[in-house]
Formats: sequence, C-alpha cells, structure tokens
Amino acid sequence: MNITLSVDERVAEQARAAAATMGKSLNQAVRDYLEQLAGRQQVAAEVEAFEKSALETPGRLKGWRFDRDEANRRA
Repeated sequence: MNITLSVDERVAEQARAAAATMGKSLNQAVRDYLEQLAGRQQVAAEVEAFEKSALETPGRLKGWRFDRDEANRRA
C-alpha cells in the first residue's frame, strides 16, 4: 500500500538524516515505525484480553484470602 504524507520540508530532511545514521532510508524508517506501531496495538489488545480473562476467572483458591499477619509471621 502506498501512503502520501504531508510533512514540513525541514522535518523531512532531519528525519532523512536520522534514518541515514541508522543505515536506513526515510521510507524504511517510516515502514519500520508503522510495523512497530501496529505490533504495539496487537500487544495491547492481548494484554487487555488477558486482564479481562483474569478478572472473570473464579480462581482456584477455594475461599483462601491473603492474611497480612500470617504473611509477616516469622518462622
């Protein structure tokens, strides 16, 4: 897919120079960023699904609750 962007010429030149220091063209740097951005959204969706699942799962504690005094008791 081709995408057309409007960017200030000075910003484009600075970005092109920054990409060159990474050994990339500006086009490749933008492509890499978009792939990273898309991946972040995927990870965020997976984390959200995990959190939802964790909150809706009854668990296996069979009524046990954390007891601060018990946890701090020395052996």
